[in-house]
Amino acid sequence: MKKYVKLLPLFVLTFTVGFAGHSLMTVGAEEEDVIPNTVYIGDIDVSGMTVEEAKREVSDYVDSLQNKVFTLTTGDKSIQVSAEDLGLDIANPEVVEEAANLGKTGNLIARYKDKKDLEKEPKKLKILFGTDEEKVERVLGSNIENLNQEAVNCGLSRENGSFTIIDGADGIEVNVSESVQAIQDYFKQEWDMAQSTIDLKTEVTKPQGTEEELSKVKDVLGSFHTDYSSSAAGRAKNVQNGAAKINGSVIYPGEQFSVYKAVSPFDAENGYELAGSYENGTTVQTYGGGICQVSTTLYNAVILSELQVDERFNHSMIVTYVKPSMDAAIAGTSKDLKFTNNTDAPIYIEGYTSGGQIYFTIYGEETRPENREISFVSETLSQTDPGVTLQADGSHGIGYFATVSSAHTGYTAKLWKVVTVNGVEESRTEFNSSRYNPSNKILAVGTATDNPEAAAQMAAAIASGDEATVRNVVAALAGDPAAQAALQAAAEQAAAQQPPAEQPPAEQPPAEQPPAEQPPANQEPIDQ
Repeated sequence: MKKYVKLLPLFVLTFTVGFAGHSLMTVGAEEEDVIPNTVYIGDIDVSGMTVEEAKREVSDYVDSLQNKVFTLTTGDKSIQVSAEDLGLDIANPEVVEEAANLGKTGNLIARYKDKKDLEKEPKKLKILFGTDEEKVERVLGSNIENLNQEAVNCGLSRENGSFTIIDGADGIEVNVSESVQAIQDYFKQEWDMAQSTIDLKTEVTKPQGTEEELSKVKDVLGSFHTDYSSSAAGRAKNVQNGAAKINGSVIYPGEQFSVYKAVSPFDAENGYELAGSYENGTTVQTYGGGICQVSTTLYNAVILSELQVDERFNHSMIVTYVKPSMDAAIAGTSKDLKFTNNTDAPIYIEGYTSGGQIYFTIYGEETRPENREISFVSETLSQTDPGVTLQADGSHGIGYFATVSSAHTGYTAKLWKVVTVNGVEESRTEFNSSRYNPSNKILAVGTATDNPEAAAQMAAAIASGDEATVRNVVAALAGDPAAQAALQAAAEQAAAQQPPAEQPPAEQPPAEQPPAEQPPANQEPIDQ
């Protein structure tokens, strides 16, 4: 019996191999250096693009997102930054190569399957976004004060001679390293290309002060007061306002207190009015004039408490409400009174005004011996008398005199700290030294007249710089015989003393004169 070989399987095998071979040839023919159709990267249709074209499209898309605004929050505080500020960029740039390789990698069956899948539905590859860590750190660092919420330390209030403890509040502090990571994770995992809010990572900071610490504040460490009763209304208001802003301050051990920080800014919105201030050796009107009396009064309470004085400046010119070297000037940020609580307990500052007097008392825990007392003694080392500066005033007639600025005597002085024990002086040490510039009285003199001869006489008198001469000329022009005689005598005496005329020497170039020394430009409140 004959056996027949079944040819059907061979036919099928041949057909399959042939079909596979046909598919291989087809794929090879289509494998150009472009991305297949119906391929998207994010929302970008990159079908038919080369790798470089797709990269440019993706880069342009990322650039278009740079103006997106994000709100970074910490509790009740927040800042707004742009994507560009955070260094937004694509975190998976290899996605372009992935798109280009669809249907072109793997075995024949995998390639065929990828092709068929693309025919059925589009392929959408995801863009992952990231940020520049250094830029994020820089943004957080530059805005840390706008993001952190300082803890409110426990405080004290003093009423009817007794203290009441005031509860504090927790603070919030940005954890920069964890926040950088949180922002990175948000962009990689959550961002939907819309403007949004990102919660930063924070840590809770606890306030200073316990009932045990604050209960130690009960002793008077130092007290001082000065008189401002002769001040004009604006200056008096500034003194009262400054005292109120410092009143109730609690300073913990090791903390520094800045008077400028406590009482500024000097403007109407902060309760200040225009009043006299020192500037370049003259008196000008500025908001906050008189605030130096506040800092000076507090300074004396501070040194009597023997707290650590970190920064103190004397005025450019002398003040009248304390002795030389006992003052403490405030001038913008260039002159401040700063001191540190160098005791082991909190201190409380009480400041108030009453009856034209400003008072400061510092409370804390007294640890100094009862038989030990301190005092401060001012010593004037030198004195420089001021002169007069005459200013012609053509808007007033001859006979008009007006003081534009008062004279101030110049001084150099020292302040001595004297310690006595049981009434016996134990030590006397130099505590500070001060130099106060003299300042001339500025006198405006009327010169308006229709008489040329009178105008010439007034001009010559003012040029002499002598107030008595000016007043004599004014009196003589007014018809005072005694003044006229005095002027005549002075003229004759000057003529008699004048040396005979000499031939002028050969012309020489004028000798250079050093510029007149100008006082430093300090804008400091003045006592009126």
